Amino acid sequence: MAVESPRAWSIPTETVGSEGFAPSVRTVPTPERMPTGVADFDYLSGGMPVGSVVLLAGDAGAGQVEFALTSAVHLMMYYDDPALHRFFLGNAKGPFTYPKGVTYVSLTRSREQVMREIAGSFDPSYHNGLDRHLTFHDLSPSYFAESVVPPTWAKVGGSLLSGGRGASSPAEPLGALADAVERDGGSNLVIVDSLTDLLVRRSVDPESLLTLVKGLRRRAKSWGGVVYLLLSRGVAPAATEQALYDSVDGVLNFSWTTSPHSSHRQRTMLVERFMPLLARIPHEQQGRFVIRVSSLNGLVTTQYERV
Repeated sequence: MAVESPRAWSIPTETVGSEGFAPSVRTVPTPERMPTGVADFDYLSGGMPVGSVVLLAGDAGAGQVEFALTSAVHLMMYYDDPALHRFFLGNAKGPFTYPKGVTYVSLTRSREQVMREIAGSFDPSYHNGLDRHLTFHDLSPSYFAESVVPPTWAKVGGSLLSGGRGASSPAEPLGALADAVERDGGSNLVIVDSLTDLLVRRSVDPESLLTLVKGLRRRAKSWGGVVYLLLSRGVAPAATEQALYDSVDGVLNFSWTTSPHSSHRQRTMLVERFMPLLARIPHEQQGRFVIRVSSLNGLVTTQYERV
């Protein structure tokens, strides 16, 4: 008896019901995606799903901060300078959803400090563009409360975030962070600078921080924006760091690398964990992205290396 060749399997497009008719197939809506503003990366990945909480982890100065700031400025150009925005978007097709603004939450630095650093690092258009769209939360009073830092060093104008709490009675750091992102997280690009500050603070329980991040991941799905969490790699114990990786939607890892043929150092970015991005990036291009930072263009990817 002849054996039939195996037939190719395909997903059925319709099924026949008990009454003999073919009901329509239920379609699953495609999640909206937001570009990062890093042109080649957006072209390959198609941008990040709206509602994502993304951990930007890496070595000191390896590019995680520059990635967040470049993303914020280039996305706000969508409103201020559409032609320049399209230039930075490159060949990425979309369609894309855009955040309405940028919410920057800092545990230890003031708005003036952050904006002065941007002014000294990038073209003036970066400072001016971000300044127009930035909502800044300085959580220094909470972070430095009950520490050796004099209250006058951490003082910020106005009351703290939660209603009913004055500057003399600040919320604890995790509560203040939750209040800040809840108040201005909706429909915005949120940058939390940084989880490193919380992990080195003895009064902050790592387990409570992990619970907050998991709750943030759940809450962000209804906000319509994207959250970047900055982290210096190697500060937390390995188990805590891995637990953080598992508590977010995606992890972009930044590092300094050297070539065996040269003493020249270069920055690289690796999509370490982020299913909606890795599923779209061609297999042959799923490696380390070599990145560079310039005052005119911010962070850009120049090539990729197989790992």
